[in-house]
Amino acid sequence: MTITITHTPADGTLVEGTSRGDGTNTVLKANGFRWFRTLGLWGISGSRDRDPNRTKITAAADALRAAGHDVEIDIDDTHRDPATVEADRAARAEDRAAALAVKAERRRDQADAAWDADRKATAALPPGGEPIHVGHHSEARHRNAIDKAHRAMGRAVVAEREAVETARRADVATRATDHRYNPVTVKNRIDGLEAEQRADQRALDGHTRTLFTTGDGTKVLDVTEPAAGKHRDTLTARMTARADDIAYWARIRAEQIAAGEATNYSRDTIAVGDQVCYRRQWYTVRRVNAKTVTIPSIVGGSWTDTIGYHKLTGHRPATTSR
Repeated sequence: MTITITHTPADGTLVEGTSRGDGTNTVLKANGFRWFRTLGLWGISGSRDRDPNRTKITAAADALRAAGHDVEIDIDDTHRDPATVEADRAARAEDRAAALAVKAERRRDQADAAWDADRKATAALPPGGEPIHVGHHSEARHRNAIDKAHRAMGRAVVAEREAVETARRADVATRATDHRYNPVTVKNRIDGLEAEQRADQRALDGHTRTLFTTGDGTKVLDVTEPAAGKHRDTLTARMTARADDIAYWARIRAEQIAAGEATNYSRDTIAVGDQVCYRRQWYTVRRVNAKTVTIPSIVGGSWTDTIGYHKLTGHRPATTSR
C-alpha cells in the first residue's frame, strides 16, 4: 500500500496509508512526526496554515522508502485568508473546550467516587486506631483493611489531581481565543510579524554588515548577496502571505483602538513628567523613546524600567506647561 504524505493549509502535514505493525511508527517518530489520536493519523504538530516543513517531509519519505515502503508526497503550499484561518482556529478551540469540559466533569465524578471509596475503606478499619494484634486471628483481616484504605486513598488522590488538571485545561481552552485577541497580544503579534518581514526583505535585497575594523581602519565586511532562484521564490511567497496576516491584525488593532479596548499612545502623545498607568499603578515618565517610555522601577529601587506604549492603560498629562 502506498503511503502518502500530504500538506494542505487547512489540515497541515498528515500521513495516510500506514497501518498498525508496519514499522512506520518508529520511522515517522524519529523524523519529527507524532500520532494524532483523534485523527488516527501521523502528522507534524502545528503545521496547519504554515509553510510545509520540506526538510522533515523529505527526510521522512526517504526513511520510509529505505524501510521498503512506497511513498508519495503531495504538497499544497498556498495560504488561506487570515480571517478564515482565525475562524477555524476559534472553532477548534471551542470544540476542544467543550470536549475538555465534558472530560473534566467525568473526572470530577470519578474523583468523588474515589473519595467515597476511601471513606468507606477508612470506616472499615478497627475503631480508635487499634493496633494490629500480631498472631491473633484478626491480624490478616486488619492488615488487609489497612492496605485497602491506603490503596483507596492513593486512587482518590490521583483522581483528584486528574480532575483538577482537566478542569484547568478546559479553562485554558475556553479562554484561548480571548487571549489570542488580547490587545497587548495583538500588538506584540504585529510587531513580531513586521520584524520577520524586515528580515526577509533584507535577505531578499541582500545586505552588508561590518564584522570588525582592523588596526589600520580597514573594515572587514560580511556581504550577503540578494536571494536568487528557488530561495527568492520562497521568500517572496512567504512575505506575500505574511503581508496579509499583518493587514488582518492591523485591522483588528484599529478596531480595538476605536472601541476603546486598546490604547494608542506614542512619543507624540506622552511627554517627560506625565503620569502613565501600567498594571494599575501610576508612574512618572522619566524619558520617552521610539517604542517605550522609561519609568521608575516597578519593584522599587533607584533604577528604571522601560514599558511599551501598547502596554500602558492610562495617561495623565503633567500639570505644568510643556
